[in-house]
Amino acid sequence: MRIVERDHHLVVLDYCSPQARSLCFLNSFHQLGLVSQAGKCGDFRYPNGVIMNAAVAALPRVASRKSLAIQTSIAILLCAGIALYFWTQSRYPALIKKYHSGNAIKVAGPISFDALMPVTSDMPLRARIGRTTVNWMWTNRIGMTFGLFFGAGMLTLLPLMPAFRFRSAAAQTATGAATGIPLGVCANCVAPIGRGLYQGGASPSTTLATMISSPTLNVVVLAMALAMFPLKIALVRLAVPLILLALVPWIVRHNQIAAVTEDLSGSADGWIRPTSDTFKSYVKNVGSLALTTIPLMVVAAFLGALVAEAVPAQSIPAKVTILGIVMVALVGTFLPVPMAFDVALAFVLMARGVPMPYVVTLLCTLGIFSIYPYLILGRTLSWRTATRVFAVVFVLGLAVGLGTALATHAF
Repeated sequence: MRIVERDHHLVVLDYCSPQARSLCFLNSFHQLGLVSQAGKCGDFRYPNGVIMNAAVAALPRVASRKSLAIQTSIAILLCAGIALYFWTQSRYPALIKKYHSGNAIKVAGPISFDALMPVTSDMPLRARIGRTTVNWMWTNRIGMTFGLFFGAGMLTLLPLMPAFRFRSAAAQTATGAATGIPLGVCANCVAPIGRGLYQGGASPSTTLATMISSPTLNVVVLAMALAMFPLKIALVRLAVPLILLALVPWIVRHNQIAAVTEDLSGSADGWIRPTSDTFKSYVKNVGSLALTTIPLMVVAAFLGALVAEAVPAQSIPAKVTILGIVMVALVGTFLPVPMAFDVALAFVLMARGVPMPYVVTLLCTLGIFSIYPYLILGRTLSWRTATRVFAVVFVLGLAVGLGTALATHAF
């Protein structure tokens, strides 16, 4: 293989094996996709070389080490600043407050802690759906803002760093779980972060594991479950996300790592150009994520409000049936709810005397996944992967509900 410079671009001229699917530079900043001789992509040809897609055949000259170090440092500081501000000023104070509320914890709506607009049962269905939609977006405004800006930060940072990735899918999943646990965002707010991770070069296993562990394995939320429910139920609530994480390699087995392209060109000296380039890239990534995630957020809010108002918690039957558990598991998997809402709502329903199989089913489905991450995963990884996650969460919720019913002789 021979790499030469032509018109300030690096061009691959010479021999690659026909079996090669990609070409990685040793510095891991770039990856080139190769096309077979019979391929139809592009017309970028060189004698005795390979046919390559014209979109990836040429790359800007790699920035100097100093310039790259400045860009990477700024991106790290940006991500760290966003995370620390969110954790210390919003998320963990709010979670700790909910934890200290204990048995007095309350919910203001079917899918939200806060109610910007009051909703009463005597309102027309259309008005209730509209107000519940607004209340959901109001409740999630801070978490969604963090998810958008932090996701853009990761999308800016990861392409600047050397590409290191465990070969084992289990290790990639463990990396994602360790990344997600401290994030402290719900299944909805973590969706833009997951998209940013994947587009930045993270593996599908790492991406999905991050999205699962953030809402389900947060230390404060687990402490709330242990404090509010009997130990056996709290352990079931812990076991469900662990089982889901163990299934992540199977769920994403057909997904490939995203092709990452990043303009790393810049002046070799000084810090002004690398700094401005980093912030320009960040603003661009914020816009790109916003164009995808915000419209889908509105759609998810409406669909969640529609289901929550059409099938309210008060409609849960007093008698335990298999069909009832199936419906509760399906609705729990579908509804988009904020962080720790699953624990709060399940506790409120338990205190009101709702049969325990329904309570456990909701506790183990609500908040793990929802229609919003389903839409984001479908656009990011694949619709098949998103459907698999939805189905696995539903089946796990159904299993624990049926198991609880058998254990308590509810049938």
